Amino acid sequence: MLAYEWVAYGYFGAVTVLPWTRPLPTKRRVLITTVGLAMSSAALWLRRHVDPLVWAVTPLAWILIGYYLSGLFFIRPTQRFEAWLVEWDRRVLGDPTTRFAHWPRPWLAFLDIIYMGCFLLVPAGAVAIVSSGSDRFLDRYWTMVISAEFGAFLPLTLVQARPPWAIEREPALRNRAVHRAASRFVREVTINANTFPSGHAAGSLAVALAVIGVMPVVGTVLLVLALCICLACVVGRYHYFMDVAAGIILALSIWMIVTLG
Repeated sequence: MLAYEWVAYGYFGAVTVLPWTRPLPTKRRVLITTVGLAMSSAALWLRRHVDPLVWAVTPLAWILIGYYLSGLFFIRPTQRFEAWLVEWDRRVLGDPTTRFAHWPRPWLAFLDIIYMGCFLLVPAGAVAIVSSGSDRFLDRYWTMVISAEFGAFLPLTLVQARPPWAIEREPALRNRAVHRAASRFVREVTINANTFPSGHAAGSLAVALAVIGVMPVVGTVLLVLALCICLACVVGRYHYFMDVAAGIILALSIWMIVTLG
């Protein structure tokens, strides 16, 4: 099996077992375990029966399903952990809800838009590698990206917090229309629980780092976008400062392990 397949099986294997060690309702435990087992079984079947091109894009489904599975573990905030996240925001930003009030409206709008479109970077990176004729690098690409995403999702099974927007007043930002649209998108599409490290930060940076070694120009563009997404996480109050810092450290650590290994 390829390296990223081992990562995926490891993640779904873990979330299959972990519900039975956590204080979750029985129905939720059964649901998580069933989906985890189904994902592992489906992955094994698809590996042998589908076209290699189709198999190459299945990690997109793994990431999405893995994300929503992690959200099923959320019951209540781990109070000391959440307080720690809030405290660091206060130390670094002061009052986070007013810290960015005077930033230019177009820049704030761009940050909210790029945050909402973050998920597009994952397939974009894969397409970039394939289109360059560097298919042999897909294993490394998916290994880095899946490891970063699942590494961000897995801690939610153990320590939990609400996202900043769920516990703070609405931030004073000048791009009110765009921010409200982004906030509504987050409330309706995401798991409404905080991932530490930030999956947005870790995943987008992993995409850029995986591509930049193969296509330096495209990778640099993706890197700039990834850094903008990291900034958008904090400015829009979608993540805490420490979520983003941990996401960056996670992505860089995975890049070093994969590259040096």
